[in-house]
Amino acid sequence: MAVNKCIKYLLFFFNFLFWVSGLIILGVSIYLKVSKDGNKITSEAVPGIDLMIAIGVIIMVLGFLGCCGAIRENRCLLLLFFISLLLIFILLVAAGIVGAVDQNKATDWVKKRLEKLLPLKTQPADVQTDLQKLEEELKCCGVLKGPEDWGNSVPSSCDCKDTNQSCKTVASRKVYATPCSTFIISLMEQNMVVVLGIAFAIAILLIFGMAFAMSLYCQIGKKEGPTTA
Repeated sequence: MAVNKCIKYLLFFFNFLFWVSGLIILGVSIYLKVSKDGNKITSEAVPGIDLMIAIGVIIMVLGFLGCCGAIRENRCLLLLFFISLLLIFILLVAAGIVGAVDQNKATDWVKKRLEKLLPLKTQPADVQTDLQKLEEELKCCGVLKGPEDWGNSVPSSCDCKDTNQSCKTVASRKVYATPCSTFIISLMEQNMVVVLGIAFAIAILLIFGMAFAMSLYCQIGKKEGPTTA
């Protein structure tokens, strides 16, 4: 039985796009990682860039395996590709369920990451500068408790310039009362729907990839005969 050329080249094209998407994710992630505008506070709270770099590398490797397996009709590579996609699919579904059902764990995790920055006044100058930029942008002060995180040296970035925000008086100065973790967690929760949507789309692609890979794997097996592995 001859191998279906349509399935063969569909799988090759699928994996080529898979590889290109991995390359794009890797390139963008590295750019964000080395960018001078990167904020160390948000990176500490949500280290998604490192995760995206890892995902980009994995997608590129899987795309390469799939392309080689399809074009060379190699059952070993196709089986390895199928198993890898299946494992990623299971992990993706599990992570999606956990993320949708129990968001409190993610919130606690972010708070624990930010807690490592306390006390703020002992942090290096570049970390303090990044936090002050974040305070001015989000109109907040401190990371977990508010102005108290700075001790007796509350920076000018905490000065309450927006009367619509919650403010308090500290040492005869009106400063923002809301800690920045509140805004960071709120932003993370707002983007959760988008993340789950992307995860669902990737899961659909993985199903198609597994279907093409197993179909081609079985056809190659029938072509080679029962005695060939």
